[in-house]
Amino acid sequence: MRGRTLSARVALAVFAATTVTLAAQPVTASPPTATTVARPIAGSVAALAAPDISVSNVQAHLTQFNAIATSNGGNRRAGSAGYTASLTYVKTRLQSAGYTVSEQYCSSCTYPSNNLIAEWPGGPADQVVMFGAHLDGVSAGPGINDNATGSSTLLENALVLAVQNPTMTKRVRFAWWTDEEQGLNGSRFYVNSLTSTQRGYIKGYYNFDMVGSVNGGYFINRVTSTTAVPLKAYWDSLGLQPEENVEGQGRSDDYYFQQAGIPTSGYAAGASARKTSAQAAKWGGTANSAYDPCYHRSCDTTANVSATVLNRAADGVAYALWQLAVSGGTPSCTGGQVVGNGGFENGSTPWTASSGVITNSSSKPARTGSYKAWLNGYGSTRTETLSQSVTVPAGCASYTLSFWTRIDTAETTTSTAYDKLTVRMGSTTLATYSNLNASSSYVQRTLNVAAYAGQTVTLTFTGTEDSSLQTSFVIDDVTLQAS
Repeated sequence: MRGRTLSARVALAVFAATTVTLAAQPVTASPPTATTVARPIAGSVAALAAPDISVSNVQAHLTQFNAIATSNGGNRRAGSAGYTASLTYVKTRLQSAGYTVSEQYCSSCTYPSNNLIAEWPGGPADQVVMFGAHLDGVSAGPGINDNATGSSTLLENALVLAVQNPTMTKRVRFAWWTDEEQGLNGSRFYVNSLTSTQRGYIKGYYNFDMVGSVNGGYFINRVTSTTAVPLKAYWDSLGLQPEENVEGQGRSDDYYFQQAGIPTSGYAAGASARKTSAQAAKWGGTANSAYDPCYHRSCDTTANVSATVLNRAADGVAYALWQLAVSGGTPSCTGGQVVGNGGFENGSTPWTASSGVITNSSSKPARTGSYKAWLNGYGSTRTETLSQSVTVPAGCASYTLSFWTRIDTAETTTSTAYDKLTVRMGSTTLATYSNLNASSSYVQRTLNVAAYAGQTVTLTFTGTEDSSLQTSFVIDDVTLQAS
């Protein structure tokens, strides 16, 4: 994890996660080299599809990274021989497992070197779930907790996915970043290289940085967001009571994804910050001591890793991956209607509207109740808006935005749209209606908004009217139903 804090912009969407119970289903993707730590889950639980990730296999990768550092000047800093050997190790394992693997040269990095991107060939290419970790370390030591633990956790999860080869509902992409320790440069270069369309394909980015700290805690990036739901559900099933990753905000590779508008989350176990007494009481360990006493030091070796913390992170990644992208998983869909006050009967909250738009004027009747939103109708140049921030839950099968419109107009044309009502989610236009859609009664409009699953976005209705001949856009009974 990068040592100096960036000024992060972190959006939190409140979500109440449902507790999920799990049972182990052992899978071996590479030869065991140590005693496996048992998953701490009660015996009388329901079995789900997510596999158990062998912590001994993850530890075997850590041993390889430690040996690579020892053979290359004691570190795996970006641009060094140790980093190149680390990338070759991961790339070789992934290619042998059947991944489509590419290297991306980061020319703007402090130490120019390569990101490694691996994609499993299954699932729709425009529905991507991405898992990332930085592969580089600092020059002071081998960088095993920071961040061979994240790199190894993802590598073993990728190998298990290849062994099981399930039917995919989304495309899974793994990334190992360079030059994180110098300012998150590898991940920033990658995000900046994407077109807006490619960014839109990524439905969630999950980051894993320092997931085996010896005095560790259980932290989740944006813990209350819908993106975090599967990660939190797994740790909730173990009774871990995870907390927000405050220490890591703006300091790892999720930062530039978040800045680009891509939903993010991830696991962390803590760096140089100190464990509180309350945290020690619920998680064990030593209060008032650093989560990782060897953070950015030469003692960050394989001895500087908690097998228990590492095991819980690795299994949580598998659970999230299966829920998000594998057919037969059980996505954590909360369902329900997410638009507030869609009938406008309870004042203006949580809508933001131009003056007079939300009204009970009898000259334009509501479809139901007394209130509705009435945009334009002045017969002069005017723009009015109606908007609300909505949090769209992840993991549902369908997402339908529905609203009723009554459009009446004094325009006489049958071919020219002089006055318009535009419906947007975020900056994307979903539909446009005009004076050409005039009707004597309310008409229901339905739009598919599945592309916004797991995101908090602003739903906006914008009415524009030209200089003459009024058109009124009346809206009522707005819903966004996820199921």
